[in-house]
Amino acid sequence: MESTTYPGTTDSDLRGVLEKHSGLKAGQGFHLAYSTEREDPSNPESKVERIPKLVGGFSPACLEKALALHGTTIETLIPVKSCRVAEAAKLLENIFRSVNIALVNELKVIYEAMDIDIWEVIEAAKTKPFGFMPFYPGPGLGGHCIPIDPFYLTWKAREFDQHTRFIELAGEINTSMPDHVVRKCQLALNDEGKAVRHSRILILGLAYKPNVDDDRESPSYALIEKLESLGAVVSYHDPHIPKIGTTREHRHLAGRESCPITDAFDLILIATNHREYHERNFSQFKCPIVDTRNCVRQRPSKYYQA
Repeated sequence: MESTTYPGTTDSDLRGVLEKHSGLKAGQGFHLAYSTEREDPSNPESKVERIPKLVGGFSPACLEKALALHGTTIETLIPVKSCRVAEAAKLLENIFRSVNIALVNELKVIYEAMDIDIWEVIEAAKTKPFGFMPFYPGPGLGGHCIPIDPFYLTWKAREFDQHTRFIELAGEINTSMPDHVVRKCQLALNDEGKAVRHSRILILGLAYKPNVDDDRESPSYALIEKLESLGAVVSYHDPHIPKIGTTREHRHLAGRESCPITDAFDLILIATNHREYHERNFSQFKCPIVDTRNCVRQRPSKYYQA
């Protein structure tokens, strides 16, 4: 078992299914283990075989077999006491990111009210060589891992009469960020004497992270729907996603195609920091640009951060 899940899935739920349908016993008739899947898509320096891999077995023999299997491809294996420890560790990795992203998202709004640039604050804090790890704000969370996986623990914790307050608060903050971005778009259009209704808006970036084609749970979809609910006419551009496929929650958007980046829109909203957007010169654009990722280097006069 490698998918992120709540503690007890492997040695309880999965074991029960396998034993029931095979007639065998885990640790005797078959070996059972949990091992964390760790990937860093779009990072050319990240190689799966070089990423340390946690392995927890249902029994010592199960652990030995799992280590032997993964040892054929992974350079560093880290055995842990049980399947549940490995499952809990993988959840901690994702919860850690969710909570810290929520923190900088909240600080972004607070510092903005104080006329302080959150991006400059993070760059300054990064100079501390110990006790700090940078996280960056954005228009919301995307991907299958960070927005969803922490809540597996929320569900499981209720069996033990426990409450995951940090996880739930982080979820509330992160899911509120598209509304913050929409308000910034409204303000930018208001400066042009325009309403959101009937305004033509181009969203740059449909993928949930830069330089990949993965749009699962992307906050760009929430932005499209929220802006369209206010009457905007929304298009998108993404060099990695030429056409929207069928998604779990946004089936009505399937079939839309990426369109060219031009200055003919009433507003451009940057939702994903693809390399192409970093390198593009926006300095001569006449329409306002709302940037949720501190992505634009060559900025126009009508530039807004969100």
